[in-house]
This record gives sequence, C-alpha cells and structure tokens, in this order.
Amino acid sequence: MVSLETPVCDFGAPAVDFSLPDTEGEIWTLDRARGEKGLLVMFICNHCPYVKAILDRLIRDTTELATLGINSVAIMSNDPEEYPEDSPENMRKIAQEKHFPFPYLLDESQEVAKAYGAVCTPDFFGYNRDLKLQYRGRLDASRKETAPEDARRDLFLAMKQVAETGQGPTDQIPSMGCSIKWKHA
Repeated sequence: MVSLETPVCDFGAPAVDFSLPDTEGEIWTLDRARGEKGLLVMFICNHCPYVKAILDRLIRDTTELATLGINSVAIMSNDPEEYPEDSPENMRKIAQEKHFPFPYLLDESQEVAKAYGAVCTPDFFGYNRDLKLQYRGRLDASRKETAPEDARRDLFLAMKQVAETGQGPTDQIPSMGCSIKWKHA
C-alpha cells in the first residue's frame, strides 16, 4: 500500500463533468449532483484504512453540509479485479449498511479520477456554487486511525465557509490516503 498526499488546492479550477452509475445503476452527472451552494466530490473506496478511519465522520459531515446547500458525491475508481473489497457488490453493501447520504458512483474506466487528478483515497474536491474548486484538503487529523473526537473538522468548516462566502480557506492541510489502484495497461 502506497500512502500519498493530495496536491495544493488549485483555486478556481472548474469541476469536471461525469456520467457514472451509482450502486443501484442510476446515472449521476455533475449537474444532477450539485447543490445550490456547491458540491463536494470525494474519491473513496471500501478497502482503504484511511477511508475506514473517517467513514462515520464523513457521513456526519456530508449530512450536515447538505443542510447548508452543499451536496456530496463519492466516486470509487479503484480496480476491483485487484481489490475485490471494492467491487460494485461491496460498494452497494457498504452504502446500504452505512446509509450513505450521498450517491456512491463507480468509475469503472478510471477516466473521471484521471480527469480530476485524484491521487488517493480519500481525495476531496470542494466546489462553490459556480463549480470552481475551493477546497482540496483533509477531513480532519485522522490517518489510518480515527482522530480524537474533538479534532478540528477541517473539511466541514472549509465547505461551510464555501457555502457562506463562495471562497475556501487559503490554508489547507492535504488529505492523505492510499494511492488510487490503477488498472494495468
């Protein structure tokens, strides 16, 4: 397992359109997923210990962000042949078990991850109402273990600021996680 950090936020970069199926086969696009005040695009997977460490907090924070007009969408771009825990069946299972408040999409071709420049799971892209990038940081201080309960909610506070002002914070701490599991050519 290779651990990577996300690059610095490229403020103002436009969101990339997509058309991907969720765990029930329903197709989602960028326009369908966006909220009134923005969109959080998250690259996650089932098997990564970094994602497992934050999953309950991610569900909490995306639920709260929805009340502020920020919708969320999760995209799984790993190669499920090499990582069976990330299979569509297991995606459906975890989305149902955890009651995901966001669509969980399969990027089978990995083209969406490449277009976004996603490097790891979790990798967060926080957009304002104009779908311009304002946040590319971590959820909180969690790594492979969940941070203390009173840890600063970096992603939530940043996206709350985006909902209120359209601008993300200038100081952002990169997300860290497992590398995207690219298919072999």
